[in-house]
Amino acid sequence: MSTKVKKVLISQPAPADLEKSPYRNLVNKYELDLTFYKFFEIVGISASEFRKSRIHLTDFTAVIFNSKNSIDHFFRMAKELREVVPESMKYFCSTEAIALYLQNYIQYRKRKIFFGNQYFSELLEVMSKHRDEKFIFPCSDEKQTEYTKALDKAKFKYAKAAMYTSSPKDLKRFNLDEYDMIALFSPIGVRSLYKSYPDIKDRNILIAAFGASTHAALKEIGIKPTIAAPTQSSPSMAMAIENYILGKSQESLISSKSDALKKSGSRSTISAGRKSKPVIANKAVYKQRMEEKKAEAAARRAERAAERAAKEKAK
Repeated sequence: MSTKVKKVLISQPAPADLEKSPYRNLVNKYELDLTFYKFFEIVGISASEFRKSRIHLTDFTAVIFNSKNSIDHFFRMAKELREVVPESMKYFCSTEAIALYLQNYIQYRKRKIFFGNQYFSELLEVMSKHRDEKFIFPCSDEKQTEYTKALDKAKFKYAKAAMYTSSPKDLKRFNLDEYDMIALFSPIGVRSLYKSYPDIKDRNILIAAFGASTHAALKEIGIKPTIAAPTQSSPSMAMAIENYILGKSQESLISSKSDALKKSGSRSTISAGRKSKPVIANKAVYKQRMEEKKAEAAARRAERAAERAAKEKAK
């Protein structure tokens, strides 16, 4: 097992409950010191600026969401523009977690909501059964992202609606000499790091990167990350870090589930039925799932407490 990594700077907000997060094992099993800090901030584009795009939300029959930020700013913009989102609007979300976040703005009952599993390519397969819809894609003001590239490649007719911008934060508050590794998740995170530390590629620090666009942004500044995710054995950043600590060899980056399936020689397991049907969720179901997760976490804590008590008693 490698002993190189002790302190890691993770360019994401701290999880609400570390015990329920994928990083729990890194702290409890490997005693890593993790620092969470979002490398950029999201700033909404004003309604007056958005009007210049001549995009009217009510002209569309379906909306694509790839993040909670896109949901927040879509409904913020609708409110500021005084446009009422029709109940007939269809919602296509990249994951179930993002779909459930819609409960903050709409009533789930009888609404037509679709979602993928983990990769954006899965959502595109669902969307392919609804090509007659008029799609709007709320997003940042970046010229092109891996999502717009995927939509263009799949030849979807959609309107890119820039509703927010990402602004780099000053990262000079961190003494990078204290860290063994930095985990990056987006091109804007890479740009923020490079802006604060232009000499980052000359520093003796490991770089972990999640996603093809993040890898591309690092390549632009001359950095090849040591740790890549997602891969076949490391679908998450936490698993990628753990596999590195264990000394496992690095695998090729995969950018979509279809890539992974091609490498494994398997056929797609996405159901043409279950995932393509509208998901009618409600708060009761959501609360039940949350309660189940809380109960599981409580059981794990109780089990660890019992183990510690047994060890103390044995002494």
